[in-house]
Amino acid sequence: MKSAVIVFPGSNCDRDLAVAIEEVTGSAPEMLWHGETALPVGIDLVAVPGGFSYGDYLRSGAMAARSPVMKAVVEAAERGVPVLGVCNGFQILTEAGLLPGALMRNAGLSFVCRPVALTVENSRSLFTSRYDAGERITIPVAHHDGNYTADADTLDRLEGEGRVAFRYAERVNGSARDIAGIVNAQGNVLGMMPHPERMIGPEHGGADGRRLFEGLVQAVAA
Repeated sequence: MKSAVIVFPGSNCDRDLAVAIEEVTGSAPEMLWHGETALPVGIDLVAVPGGFSYGDYLRSGAMAARSPVMKAVVEAAERGVPVLGVCNGFQILTEAGLLPGALMRNAGLSFVCRPVALTVENSRSLFTSRYDAGERITIPVAHHDGNYTADADTLDRLEGEGRVAFRYAERVNGSARDIAGIVNAQGNVLGMMPHPERMIGPEHGGADGRRLFEGLVQAVAA
């Protein structure tokens, strides 16, 4: 599987994501600097990592969403290429218009960093096919601005169209309807605040995140 991890100034989870992708796929992703204007030819997956791109100045993800490479990422997503945004990557995808809503400051104004329980809401997407709907899994979070918000109509549409991929099974950050991850209307773009790349084997304390990457490999090979 040919993949790329986008690297922004201030990214600090790009290596974690690259290691997880290589561990599952057997192929190291290309580390693509944000100033590039094109993606590798024949790309199968674009991953937008967590961290604090541009120091989270202005709004989390707002400056990174306007990096030159993001035009190519948006175009790839519109062609159907899978795009995964984790934590700050989720924030960037909303700021780039690939996903609806916004990520606001956590309720309580505190940084949250711990494993959390999630429920899998949709097992039919490229990213969740290796899970069972309703399954409870554990994935770590590490964020200060993970409070997902959208207007009521958007939230109802996400629920009605089955686009909520993951939901917090406990109170974490104040997210509307406990939403932890959503997909776009086409189902090829996933944004999620929890870090699946940090839960891919026993040395991480569990492997609940590994199946997300395995599902992507299966989808691309199909």
